[in-house]
Formats: sequence, structure tokens, C-alpha cells
Amino acid sequence: MQPNRIVRFLLSMFFLLTLSAGSFAQIGVSITIAPPALPVYEQPPCPDDGYLWTPGYWAWGDDGYFWVPGTWVLAPQPGFLWTPGYWGWGGAAFIWHEGYWGPTVGFYGGVVYGFGYFGNGFEGGRWDHDHFYYNRSVTNVNVTNIHNVYNTTVINNTTTVNRISYNGGTGGINARPTAAEEAAANGRHVPPVAAQTQHVQEARGNPELRASANQGKPPIAATQKPGEFKGDGAVAAREAGAPYRAPEKPAQGQPAGEARPENNRPENSNDEAAKPANAAPKPAVHPSDLPAYERPAAPNTGNPKLDQKYQQQQQKLQAQQEKQRQQLQQQQDKEHAQLAKQNADDARKQQVEQRHQQQTQQLQQRQTAAQQNMVQRQAPPPAAHPEPERR
Repeated sequence: MQPNRIVRFLLSMFFLLTLSAGSFAQIGVSITIAPPALPVYEQPPCPDDGYLWTPGYWAWGDDGYFWVPGTWVLAPQPGFLWTPGYWGWGGAAFIWHEGYWGPTVGFYGGVVYGFGYFGNGFEGGRWDHDHFYYNRSVTNVNVTNIHNVYNTTVINNTTTVNRISYNGGTGGINARPTAAEEAAANGRHVPPVAAQTQHVQEARGNPELRASANQGKPPIAATQKPGEFKGDGAVAAREAGAPYRAPEKPAQGQPAGEARPENNRPENSNDEAAKPANAAPKPAVHPSDLPAYERPAAPNTGNPKLDQKYQQQQQKLQAQQEKQRQQLQQQQDKEHAQLAKQNADDARKQQVEQRHQQQTQQLQQRQTAAQQNMVQRQAPPPAAHPEPERR
């Protein structure tokens, strides 16, 4: 085995073995159990000028999901907005995409967090030079203390019925980033500030915030400032977003963890497609971990020349996608070699592996979508129904 392959294999094993022990605020994780639905709660009042709302979310800890209360956070600099993190199905596991600060709001999975975050963009306020103006129609602002406010009605019919907390997969939100949202993610932005990181750690250490304890209805759903879990600024959830069902313990010898979308479904739902899936395989970390291509069915339009043309298009697409996998694998192998040369610490290695996993699964999603689009384009048109005979 080549040296770079050995390094990659060891790093992959290290990554999989240390997922639960990593710092959630610094790196992402991949989980095979769907997060619970978003609870229903009120927003505490904005504490002061310059604070922006950061929605609450379900994070993953050593004991399963725990709730990170929504809170007001002082923006790291004027002009910056918060893009919330979100859980997304990567084909074999749920991956956490960490939030960030930047001049524009990027993609956050289409998740309806509320209070200005209604699936895309942000309706809770806007910057005007060095001052942030709050939209009072969707945020809780006391005009006695904060005068830079305005009122713009936001029509949102989804908040009363959609409490789904993740993107993609069975039962998840079907949303994809726009070109502008992708540009925001690739543009200038900064990670969560220290107050947010400490806020997550405080939530992690609070047993009452674990989904297994609060059944999807956290006693501290939101706070007025980061880390202030007691006092008048702490708000309890009114109700769970959906009936909570604890993950079933696997039978002896079975993998621990499976996709469980029921925690995001209404109690009376009978959607067959939203039933839990079988135990998922380990997520692909590198392109070489991806399954082999499935050759699509041979085109059969009834026109031999057209079928031959379609088949050539399929072969060309498969060759292009294989080249894309090879290029990404080579890039990741180079990064592994650089880590080994630099004697990088474990935290750095784990961050790189998480980024590789996201790159690989995003590539897989794009390629799968391209294959499906081609098959749909090549499908024979439906047979025309003959006109009824006139008598």
C-alpha cells in the first residue's frame, strides 16, 4: 500500500473513532439518527443595540441530541449577519454544517427557524452603515431602549406546520442552495464568536437540555444573552415541535444508529416514505469510499439512433464524473501528505477529515442529481391517448 494511502486510512479510522469526543463547536459531526423537531418557543427581548438573533438548534453530544437555546449575540463587526447552522443528509448520515458570520446570509438548509429565518435569507433586520435596524414584525425589540426599528410584514405560512429540523433524506426539507447562497458560503465570513462557543458548551453540560430528558420540549429554549440560562431572560419551550420518540436500542450485533425521521413528523402522519430506514452504512469520507457507479438502464425510446446517442451521453457523463472523483481524491491525498509532513495535531487532522467528508458527499449529491436529470431527459415521452371515436 502506498504511503499516502496508509496515512489516509489511519486518519479515516481516527476520525470515525473520535467523532463523539470532538468539540462540537469547532468541528462538524455525522450522525445516522435524525434530529428532533424544532420546539415552539417565544423570543426573549433584544438586550441592546447591535445584538443579532441566533436561532436554537439540536446539537449532538455523548448522550445523543441536546438543545442549544436560541440567543441574542453581539455581531462581531458592523455589517455582519448570522447564517445558522443546519443538519443535512449526506447520503449515509446527517452532517452538521456549522453557522457563520458574514456580510450576507447563506444557505441554512431551508430550515424554518423562525424570528426572521424562514428558510432562506433573513427578514429580522438590516444594517444601515454602522447601525442595525430591527424588523419589529418578527423580532422582540423594546422600542424604549432601542430606537432603530422598522415594521415590514413578513408573510410566512410554514411556521405553524413545519418544525422539521434537517435538510434532505427521508422526511427532511427539500431545499438546495442558490448561486448567491453558495457565494456567501465561499466568500468572506468568520466562525462563531467565543460567546457562542461557550454557549454551546454550557448547553452540552446541562442534562435538562438533552432530548432524552426533555422529550423535545427543552426547559430552556432561548436566552437573552449567551450562557445566561437562569433568570428572566431564559425562556422555556411551550411545546415540542412533534411527538418525541427515543432512538431504539439496536439488537445485539446490529449497527447502532439509523435514520429516524419520526421525531419531525406530525403524530397522525401515515406517510410510508417517512418511516425509519434500515441501519445506514458508514458515511463516505473520501471519493474512494463512494460506491461504484450504477449503470443506468439502456435507453429505449424506440428510435435506435436516438438510443445510441443517449447511451453515448451516459458514457460521457460517467467518464466526467469518474474524473471528478479522481481529481478530488488527488487533492485530498495531497492534503493528507501535507498534514503528515507538518506533524499536525489531532484537532487539525480531524477538521481536515470533516471537510473531506463534506466535499465527498457534496460531490456525490451533485453527481447523483446529474445522473437522475439525464435519465429523466432520456425517458420516452408518454404515449398519446387516441381521440375518442365520434359517432
